[in-house]
Amino acid sequence: MLTEKTLNLALFAQLNAAPDSDPRLLLLAELAAVYLIWLVPALLVIGWLRGSDRLKRTLLEAFIATLFALGASWLIGYWWPTPRPFMMPVGQTFLEHAATPAFPSNHATIMLTMGFSLLLHGGTRRIGRYLLLLAVPVAWARVFLGVHFPQDMLGALLLAVGVAALVGVSRSWLILPFYHHVARRLYHLLFAPLISRGWVER
Repeated sequence: MLTEKTLNLALFAQLNAAPDSDPRLLLLAELAAVYLIWLVPALLVIGWLRGSDRLKRTLLEAFIATLFALGASWLIGYWWPTPRPFMMPVGQTFLEHAATPAFPSNHATIMLTMGFSLLLHGGTRRIGRYLLLLAVPVAWARVFLGVHFPQDMLGALLLAVGVAALVGVSRSWLILPFYHHVARRLYHLLFAPLISRGWVER
């Protein structure tokens, strides 16, 4: 009978890179595993500097949801530390990584939580879809390069959906007061010279 553990290992064996993998494919996987995540902070910065008031609120909600998801991810790793493939060891590893708890994947958690949170709003639904699509090669690459198991990606998916939904339904008392009384005022204080010159949006 196929158990959860054996299924996870079987899927990992199928997805993990072979010792003689094409170097070009390994390079592509490294780009996806390491650098695609930087689209998230770029989106937050550009959205806040050039976006409308509505976009700023939506991005703040997604950012807070992501922080909560990462906090939950840390707690899971602290109370239920799951080893990475190279810590067991199994498979092949092509990406250097600290021996930190693997479950759930923080990279996937960030991209998926941002994507699902943005998906809740009509104005950012397309951006949310793009982030969710880009999360697929990130998840694949981190398993392919041997720093995560497939179960780490499934955990990130479930965590992201749950946290994005919870923050979404708490928007009126959690996000909006913080946006109007803290985030927006701080933004105007820090970027007042640029706002007055019209270089960034008010």
